[in-house]
Amino acid sequence: MRQELVVVLDFGGGNNQLIARRIRELSVFSEMVPHDISYEELQAKNPDALILSGEPISATPTCDERIFSLGIPILGIGYGMQWMASKLGGTVKAAGRYEYGRSQLHIKQEDKLFENVGTELEVWIPDGDPIQTLPEGFQLTAATDSCAVAAMSDEQRKFYGVQFYPEMKDTPVGQKILANFLFQVCKLKGDWNLRDFIDESIEDIRQQVGAKKVLCALSGGVDSSVAATLVHKAVGDQLICVYVDHGLMRKGESEEIVTTFEKKLGINLVFVDAKERFLSRLVGIRDPEQKRKIIGETFIRVFEEEAAKLGQIDYLVQGTIYPDVVESGTKTAQTIKSHHNVGGLPEDMQFELIEPLRLLFKDEVRAIGEELGIPPELVWRQPFPGPGLGVRVLEEVTAEKVRILQEADYIVREEIARAGLDEEIWQYFAVLPPIRSVGVKDGARTYAYPIIIRAVKSEDAMSAEWAHIPYEVLDRMACRIVKEVNGVNRVAYDITSKPPGTIEWE
Repeated sequence: MRQELVVVLDFGGGNNQLIARRIRELSVFSEMVPHDISYEELQAKNPDALILSGEPISATPTCDERIFSLGIPILGIGYGMQWMASKLGGTVKAAGRYEYGRSQLHIKQEDKLFENVGTELEVWIPDGDPIQTLPEGFQLTAATDSCAVAAMSDEQRKFYGVQFYPEMKDTPVGQKILANFLFQVCKLKGDWNLRDFIDESIEDIRQQVGAKKVLCALSGGVDSSVAATLVHKAVGDQLICVYVDHGLMRKGESEEIVTTFEKKLGINLVFVDAKERFLSRLVGIRDPEQKRKIIGETFIRVFEEEAAKLGQIDYLVQGTIYPDVVESGTKTAQTIKSHHNVGGLPEDMQFELIEPLRLLFKDEVRAIGEELGIPPELVWRQPFPGPGLGVRVLEEVTAEKVRILQEADYIVREEIARAGLDEEIWQYFAVLPPIRSVGVKDGARTYAYPIIIRAVKSEDAMSAEWAHIPYEVLDRMACRIVKEVNGVNRVAYDITSKPPGTIEWE
């Protein structure tokens, strides 16, 4: 049976991936494609609807105007609405920079998009007024005090535009508006679910691999664990997992990972101790992008060496997920930081990649993990970067700094669990900056490192709010770290959200 599909044309806005995520939450499969995808490629996908995404990073991206002749519903959001208006005969101000914020949306004319959502809505919208006149056939459906054309529609052709952002939480009824587009306008059924995704992925992997062997880059985190289990379901003992201990893992983590995979999941596992190799390659390296690329390349070289010992292996499995791809830079998005399993891969790599989770968000990956029966301690392991503590020891990495950070991070995790906050907080860890300060211990002067505690709440890692940890918990962490970890005399707490910061410091 053909699966329903909504294609999101990505004009490069920082939150565009949220549109695809919100659509999937409504049980409709969505796929993001570059705005300049050819008309023929887009047509071949046979989508049920198109969404033209929001504010671009660069000036005025465009796409093939023949999309309006596909005969399917189209929703333009933000810049997507402006582009639609300009191409269909309306007039639009030259692109400018607007301030964004919450505003009251006044519904002027109810259409299918605004069915049963009320007449006064709170929305996240720019304060400008970019559309001057509507294209022929369109009617004005909503406005704000500072934006005269905040929404428009041509119900005969099923073309809709909204200047606000329904995918943002700052638009409380946004999900209802998207649901109206999918089910009232497009008449979709919402037939996508993760069980079908699992079955289709298993079949695709079998078709791709055939009878050949597969090597899995196992980190022990939820992403690589789910990817490994999914591939194991497809090809069984053709899969060999390689776990590389690069010396940058959390305290006690390597031992726990080996035990779980060998005894609980029954998956072939090769353990490689490469601590000295990684640390030696990081000597004198201070730039975080360079560190990530070195760690990524070293990972691949280790895998290639292990593959040579195991016989001919053509495929490498990685737990790459969609936020990794977005942050590493796509055709329409700037690079925020290269992930070792995306931007850090060497060009002369000898493997063909299998990345079954590449288009999924973290919560979807966890849901698949539960569906596959993976132990909860793996499914709900808090996110950990592939380069490990190599990007939490800021600037140059040394064995002594890693030791300090491992001990401090262990205390942070222990106190979070002790306070019962480990399932409430998305991610929590310690960071070691490359500075030292004067302190006092046992009546004597010290000159030692500070530890920065980082804890955030998030749904998908694309945005995050700093966690409001109770003062008494922070106090216990600080007292224990300064007392128990040699080389530390100060503790700070990072209260920056994402954006403007990222979750990791490097």
